[in-house]
Amino acid sequence: MTSRALPHRPAVRLTALGFGAAQGGSLYRATSGEEFAGAVDAAWAAGIRYFDTAPHYGLGLSERRLGAALRSRPRDEYVVSTKVGRLLVPSPETAGERDSEGFDVPADHRRVWDFSRDGVRRSLEASLERTGLDRVDVVYLHDPDDHWEQAATEAVPALVELRDQGVIGAIGAGMNQSAMLARFVEETDIDVVMCAGRYTLLEQGALDDLLPAAQARGVGVVIAGVYNSGLLARDEPPADAVYNYQQAPPEVIERARRIAAVCQAHGVTLPQAALAFVRRHPAVVSTVVGLRDAAQVTETLRRWDADVPEQLWAALRDAGLLDG
Repeated sequence: MTSRALPHRPAVRLTALGFGAAQGGSLYRATSGEEFAGAVDAAWAAGIRYFDTAPHYGLGLSERRLGAALRSRPRDEYVVSTKVGRLLVPSPETAGERDSEGFDVPADHRRVWDFSRDGVRRSLEASLERTGLDRVDVVYLHDPDDHWEQAATEAVPALVELRDQGVIGAIGAGMNQSAMLARFVEETDIDVVMCAGRYTLLEQGALDDLLPAAQARGVGVVIAGVYNSGLLARDEPPADAVYNYQQAPPEVIERARRIAAVCQAHGVTLPQAALAFVRRHPAVVSTVVGLRDAAQVTETLRRWDADVPEQLWAALRDAGLLDG
């Protein structure tokens, strides 16, 4: 599995395909520890060495499971990223309930937004404790959509300080939008961003702001949400497909089906094309895919290795289905 160095910090190298560990936090449905460990084992055997997690994923469960799966492996051979901005606070009053934010886990903690300097340091310390690792290589601000001022003036300087001290290797922001990520690139001293869902085979809004800004400033872009919450994850998008974490509108499903038909005419599936498309852009340093078990890893690798003809992109552009 090839790797690329982050433009600002060449000591941090990300494999072209990264492992998204949200499913390790039982995203959408319960996932056993054995299933998730099997996914990490399969990914490692395939050469994947970049693993992404966050406190938000399963109220810390993803971090605990990922740390346990990686702890016995040579530390200098892999890169781990986590996120800050949501502190986990014990919540005994809801401990008997289930988490309300999409993870099938007990609601024994609650998430508290905090992009202060102290909040960043406390979050990172808690992540290190949960993972049991000696360090985190990349730290992202997690979804600071409604917190620009504090994130830019307190959280980023706190991360810069930790980076300059050698505590962490690279810093950035991860969001489901591209406009504010572009602003972080242009106005702060970050190394990498994670853009979820805004540069995919279905929509290329990041071409208007984030991607040119990242190229101009030498900031790496990690693409997540490559399937747009599942809409592009099947050969033929179903009528009940999910898009942006909710039921996809009929017109969006129709567009995805038109894209799938062009892909099929060129001998590839929609998911294969979805993975191949995003990694073509020169600013993209890695594509992170959420993986739950060994079977999903195997299927993702099959899609990743597919031979996608260059003519497909021209055909999609000619049909008005692709901007770039």
